[in-house]
Amino acid sequence: MPGSYISSAIDFAHISKTFGGVKALKDVSFEVKEGEVHCLAGVNGSGKSTLIKIIAGAYTPEPGASMTYFGHAEKAITPVLARKRGIAVIWQDLALFSHMTVAENIAFETLLSSVPKPVSHRKIRNQAHSAIELLGVELDLDARLHTLPIAQRQLVAIARALVGDAKLIFMDEPTASLTQTETNGLLKVVRSLSARGVAIVFVSHRLAEVLEISSRVTVLRDGSLIGVYDTAGMTQSKLTELMTGECFDSVVAARDRSAAAPVLEVDCLARPGEFKNVSLTIRSGEVVGLIGLIGAGRTELAHTLFGMTKAHSGQVKLNGKTVTFRSNRDAIKHGVGYLSEDRLTLGLIQPQSIADNQVLAVLPRLSNVFGLISPSRKKASVDQWIKALGIKLGNTDDAISTLSGGNQQRVALAKWLSIDPKVLILDAPTVGVDVSARAGIFKIVRRLAEEGLAILLISDEVPEVYFNADRVMHMEAGEVIAEYDPRVMDLQKMEESIYG
Repeated sequence: MPGSYISSAIDFAHISKTFGGVKALKDVSFEVKEGEVHCLAGVNGSGKSTLIKIIAGAYTPEPGASMTYFGHAEKAITPVLARKRGIAVIWQDLALFSHMTVAENIAFETLLSSVPKPVSHRKIRNQAHSAIELLGVELDLDARLHTLPIAQRQLVAIARALVGDAKLIFMDEPTASLTQTETNGLLKVVRSLSARGVAIVFVSHRLAEVLEISSRVTVLRDGSLIGVYDTAGMTQSKLTELMTGECFDSVVAARDRSAAAPVLEVDCLARPGEFKNVSLTIRSGEVVGLIGLIGAGRTELAHTLFGMTKAHSGQVKLNGKTVTFRSNRDAIKHGVGYLSEDRLTLGLIQPQSIADNQVLAVLPRLSNVFGLISPSRKKASVDQWIKALGIKLGNTDDAISTLSGGNQQRVALAKWLSIDPKVLILDAPTVGVDVSARAGIFKIVRRLAEEGLAILLISDEVPEVYFNADRVMHMEAGEVIAEYDPRVMDLQKMEESIYG
């Protein structure tokens, strides 16, 4: 973590912005030092994205704003001028080109011109190679982007910013889709950039990594500046309180469900190259946590339990009866729901409406005698789950993409609850969800368990399973190697056992 800073990379003051009568930002000041790793914190809707877009020149602040970039005072900012001053933003969706090569993505700006000109592949490779060297990582420059895991795509996005001579890089939820191991690798890159004088503004809902990587944190709430704080001595609970104005106490929720009837029984399940000899039981009303590092096979196991892939050997029982799923449709018919870790591409259909997304899994139930969807049945189902899960929205006909991450996740949850599941598999249910929304989601999970639902909670964040599961299964290299009881094991020991 950097120790001392001489001058400001950016210094903004009196920043206000109104959209349709709603104050998105109210007289906010924001400063980042050269070479500093700074966190911009706040729940969804606090004004973080609006502030970033103003700094990047996409939005114009209201009169009275003061804007300084590396000593240059500016009266008006455009995206082109912001890039010229050294500002780069890496949004959560990365904005990369999936069918272009790594080198082409990194050196993309060199391909842009107001007039046609020959493309120098040597220049593209040289620029890409230089940027990768600065990061101290290895990437196949000829690989198509879509063939890379998300962690390597993050590195491509950072390398592209460096080709543009970025002096300050905003990283919006850079670890939201990464495992703990991948996150550790990214944080190492961030420290390396900071050591070379590149300032980083880190936006993340994972508060542990915020406190680990940054030296200061600016907290926004409801468009207002709450304060700027040193991270030394700051705790997750204190930061949460500053962000939300509420106190969320983390308490172990584990209960003894050993006397309850088994709902899901997995015996020696195996799929070559993914997992082997997996045995576990989830009882009525029980939340079983499943955790492990990258390559552990957690999501692969979930796909098989949901019928997306077939096991090579072993058996699965539901309520004492052996079942074999030929597809995920079979799993749904048997009462198994699966909330995917990839909400944006697998969990929800972003262009479609909130209502359409919510009823996707139960369309046959909503059909009339002619095979057409009954509007009244559809509305009743949608209204029921909006109320039950406290989903905040404008209109059910709005695109699902208009909702916050937390509300999108509640819609995805509603989709599976509408099938009346016996077993619900939650794969990283809080990815990209802010701290207050996380608390709301786990409150729903606990309520569902108390109503008798059997839940498999998959996560790579130990505190999530520690505080919310009744038992925790530790998976490594495709096998379940240990079981932990949060009632008798403290969090630190569990983390040490899992992360080694």
